[in-house]
Amino acid sequence: MTAFSYDLQDDSLPRLGLIVLQVDETIEQDFRHLFAPDCAKLHISRIPSGAELTPDSIAQMETALPAAAGLLPHGLDVVGYACTSGTTLIGAGRVRDLVMGAAQTRAATDPLTAALAQCRVLGLTKIGIVSPYIASVATPIRAAFESAGITVPATLSFGEQVEARVARIAPASIANAARALAQQAELDGIFLSCTNLQTRDILAPLSLELGLPVLSSNQCLAWHMASLCGMPPPSGYG
Repeated sequence: MTAFSYDLQDDSLPRLGLIVLQVDETIEQDFRHLFAPDCAKLHISRIPSGAELTPDSIAQMETALPAAAGLLPHGLDVVGYACTSGTTLIGAGRVRDLVMGAAQTRAATDPLTAALAQCRVLGLTKIGIVSPYIASVATPIRAAFESAGITVPATLSFGEQVEARVARIAPASIANAARALAQQAELDGIFLSCTNLQTRDILAPLSLELGLPVLSSNQCLAWHMASLCGMPPPSGYG
């Protein structure tokens, strides 16, 4: 066999890594919509996760996180760990250390860190939170916002823990929950928590209807990852 010569060509596009729960059916589709192939290179790794999201299954994800991060290509600009509740219970600092220790990346983030950063940029201090999960998973998210100095006057949860059902909660139901929150308390923003919720198409209309920013885990994470690698914010998403 004759060896044929070839050239190497560098790619200057931003390189993004995303660690997605095994059972998450939503965020990968959202990110491929937000980050077009001619704007960024998106690389996905999956992390084992239980069919139900509970504190125990989240604790197991902490153990598996380095292996999932280590499967991503080298030379990434930023890696996102795509689990809001997981970050809350594991700890954002711990998540960052685990990802940075296993993936070759310049930066790492997660939906909780991203949401808090976007709240600071927008000057939001009174947030309502919609979560799909049971209280043991949803309540720590409220505590994380309050620990960061953001008041949470009201929260709503669907009380679900089966991820296959979370991915199928109708966007109209999510929007109705946001409307109910806006009626319960004086808010300057709403956060739709969970990367598996279908929120992409309701953020902008809800923001206009309610007259306040409506954020989501996926939108915040995409915004923060773009910011960390010097990209403009993804367009058309709230």
